[in-house]
Amino acid sequence: MKLKQNVLTIILLPIHLLITIYSALIFIPWYFLTNAKKKNAMAKRIKAKPTSDKPGSPYRSVTHFDSLAVIDIPGADTLDKLFDHAVSKFGKKESLGTREVLSEENEMQPNGKVFKKLILGNYKWLNYLEVNRRVNNFGSGLTALGLKPKSTIAIFCETRAEWMIAAQTCFKYNFPLVTLYATLGREAVVHGLNESEATYLITSVELLESKLKTALIDINCVKHIIYVDNKTINKAEYPEGFEIHSMQSVEELGSKPENLSVSPDRPTPSDLAIVMYTSGSTGRPKGVMMHHSNLIAGMTGQCERIPGLGPKDTYIGYLPLAHVLELTAEISCFTYGCRIGYSSPLTLSDQSSKIKKGSKGDCTVLKPTLMAAVPEIMDRIYKNVMSKVQEMNYIQKTLFKIGYDYKLEQIKKGYDAPLCNLILFKKVKALLGGNVRMMLSGGAPLSPQTQRFMNVCFCCPVGQGYGLTETCGAGTVTEVTDYTTGRVGAPLICCEIKLKDWQEGKHFMTNSSRKTFLMGHFLGSEKDKYRKKDLVKLQAGEYVSLGKVEAALKNCPLIDNICAFAKRWWYLINYNIPLMKLERFEIPIKVRLSPEPWTPETGLVTDAFKLKRKELKNHYLKDIERMYGGK
Repeated sequence: MKLKQNVLTIILLPIHLLITIYSALIFIPWYFLTNAKKKNAMAKRIKAKPTSDKPGSPYRSVTHFDSLAVIDIPGADTLDKLFDHAVSKFGKKESLGTREVLSEENEMQPNGKVFKKLILGNYKWLNYLEVNRRVNNFGSGLTALGLKPKSTIAIFCETRAEWMIAAQTCFKYNFPLVTLYATLGREAVVHGLNESEATYLITSVELLESKLKTALIDINCVKHIIYVDNKTINKAEYPEGFEIHSMQSVEELGSKPENLSVSPDRPTPSDLAIVMYTSGSTGRPKGVMMHHSNLIAGMTGQCERIPGLGPKDTYIGYLPLAHVLELTAEISCFTYGCRIGYSSPLTLSDQSSKIKKGSKGDCTVLKPTLMAAVPEIMDRIYKNVMSKVQEMNYIQKTLFKIGYDYKLEQIKKGYDAPLCNLILFKKVKALLGGNVRMMLSGGAPLSPQTQRFMNVCFCCPVGQGYGLTETCGAGTVTEVTDYTTGRVGAPLICCEIKLKDWQEGKHFMTNSSRKTFLMGHFLGSEKDKYRKKDLVKLQAGEYVSLGKVEAALKNCPLIDNICAFAKRWWYLINYNIPLMKLERFEIPIKVRLSPEPWTPETGLVTDAFKLKRKELKNHYLKDIERMYGGK
């Protein structure tokens, strides 16, 4: 075996040399054609500085240092004006796309479980004018049913085209939109609907039948329920006192001349646009209030980080639209003429769990150029690809490693490796359709290993951002020219950020921006305004970031997800765990492995796959107490 490997190594040496020589030959013209020198200079420049010499001054982007940026569409100071601008400019261009469901099959798994598998067709598209017609009809229909301007309307629905049509309707007709994650449990949904006092609720038949039917008795204000599917339901099965309509019937009501002729009461920049309920990762979901100017400011900053955003782009929408990252990304794409094709985490790729073997996933069909993702999904892609690499023969595996390492070194210098892209990474890149030119990561820290993997194998930059629901998602996003890892970039051009010392924790806390900061929590208390989380203090006084520990351990191929717990009485011993770059006191001493997946449906993670630490602790409380002697 040793002799065989030596022979193969000798054979592979010329291949490695060929890659080096080829890259050297094309390097000089490529260097100038792609303006690599300028990109390197941009990456290394100072990107933000304090607004004054006074200690504790807020930081601003150097490109908009004198004044914070406003959107580059004159007069567009509310979301409905952005919508009108897009419709007038892009008219008959394809806008919102949904794949046809050709058939459904039940597939028996080896463990006896039955999984539903889908065979999907091509995308069917609505153009901008058709979306506008549906928005007008739906808004007129809601008005005819009795919904008044500035009265809240809730949406509890999966990500789909109808979600966006409903949202644009609410923006145009000045109905503040209350958003709830489709995977929230019964108690959280009832809490959000009652607290917001929404009288109208938009949902899907699946959620209506699986979650809402038994909860309606505890919901106080909702009187009208609108389901988005083209299906029929048995209204007799539901409690009295609720009027149940299909979205289609409401649009038909609104299309009548006497209703369509009523002009909407348009919003002002200071009007409430959204009450966005959080995913509940730190307890009961809180309703974050955002007005039109908040959201427009945030999107102005985010769009500036996506060079060339425009009609040539196709965005794949699959994250929850009740999450601020997905919602602002889709509104931005709609505003600038991008196509938005809808998907789900279960149908995203050819290997996704709901795609019948041999059928095509959504990325393969849509071929998106832009994509948002949370680290959990990127980590899954990374592990899946690397597991395939381990199944390769010695020659294939060695070639992949040579190409990967070579390109990685080039990327760290700000360059690329075109030959490696063409020969080695083309098939990997095709897993996401082959055309992705930029990815945006948010919701949680992205590990350096996963970020580098996406840079190398998918041949695109990853803009890692930091923000909160409370800051309309805006805060920071790395620039496409910045290939460093472990960073979230400088403040966006729409906001300024002040770092405030937290002496006890020896850390800084981001207060937030001047223009994008929330109006407040809906009926919330001041104690929720600022929260310090993620850090625990050990007995010897060391501070440990649970997120850091989890990100390091998730690189283990045996682990899909991990939640670290800490108690101050822990006595940590030194384990020899290589390549994790954890301090001695950061390495956990006891581990509980669980075969059950953590999905939003289990209630152990949010829709954005962030850990629900309280729920996880309660779920595994007996294991935790057993491992630590009940202390």
